[in-house]
Amino acid sequence: MGFGLFVPEFRDDFALSTTLVGIVSSVGFFGFLLGLVFAQLLLLRRGPEAPVLTGLTCATLGIALVALAPNVWVLALGVCLAASSAGFDWTPFNDAVSRKVQAGWQPVALSGISSGTAIGIALAGTCALGMVLFGLSWRIVWAGFAVAAALVLIGNWAALRQVERAADTAIDWRTVLRRDAIPLYVVGFVFGIVSANYLSFAADHMRSRGGPPGLPVKAIPAAIFVTYGLFGLSGLLTESVTRRVGQTWLLRALMVSGAVSLALVVLAPGTWWGFVASAGLQGIHVMMVSAVLSFWCARIFPALPSLGFTAALVVTAIGSVLGPALGGIVSDSFGPAALFLGSAAFPALAALWLRAEHARPAKAQGTAHA
Repeated sequence: MGFGLFVPEFRDDFALSTTLVGIVSSVGFFGFLLGLVFAQLLLLRRGPEAPVLTGLTCATLGIALVALAPNVWVLALGVCLAASSAGFDWTPFNDAVSRKVQAGWQPVALSGISSGTAIGIALAGTCALGMVLFGLSWRIVWAGFAVAAALVLIGNWAALRQVERAADTAIDWRTVLRRDAIPLYVVGFVFGIVSANYLSFAADHMRSRGGPPGLPVKAIPAAIFVTYGLFGLSGLLTESVTRRVGQTWLLRALMVSGAVSLALVVLAPGTWWGFVASAGLQGIHVMMVSAVLSFWCARIFPALPSLGFTAALVVTAIGSVLGPALGGIVSDSFGPAALFLGSAAFPALAALWLRAEHARPAKAQGTAHA
């Protein structure tokens, strides 16, 4: 996610066009996709410790490679390797929660795991702000990220040694190809497009438009990510909000928030209300949808929590790969308004399409696979 935060610096150092920005971002999300698939293999054979530590090793090495990148090809390789860490790390925690946390607390735990990303984004934005204020090179900041990844690697090595692998070591992808899972996959795909395009292009575009009055131009990407991360902490409330309003109404609201967030990037980038609303709504959208996907999978696939979540995230990753690659081409060909408003159409249509029955797993199928 830090790639989008530093796109202005990468443009200057590597002479990137918007199309190339989109391609590098898509390469990163392709790494995420590969990480998801290999994580499932490692998880079933060796338990959650192996994929998590593999992912954090990739994060450390990939981020360090970005910090040292002499050209765009090495940059893309580093971004891909670093992004694969999210694929390796995310679903194993679903597996650990399903076996180590009491059922009543599982949605809370899954919301917390998903929302932890918000803290990382806010911290990354703070580091970028420090880069601007103290005149540091972006390479120094990324070196700091690599050190942080190494420390997290050590912490997870200590925490996960006592979590054994699941008894079932077979992978049958047919078990997640179910009719009642289609709405889950549609939401995941749209979510992938929205989040990837915002992370890849929003900060760079807002900076090019000058941002709101009084905010230094160079500090705009950092301010966006800090706002994004702080509002994203709302993800911790996902389980509570779901119980009060229902999953369907929450998802409708989150799809609308994603659409409005993208639209405001081009409709009101020079106002404080538009700036804060765009970044804040995107943070809420990303962190809450992440949490909803997590416990939605746990409900549809109670006997296959990690495989079901992996399937949903694979669809999300496909949207994330296609979104920036096509978005960069659209922006260079037709302008940024076409990119952001076109991307906003996907969650807007999803909000209109969602129905209450989409949030309920089919009972007969659920029993058959349980």
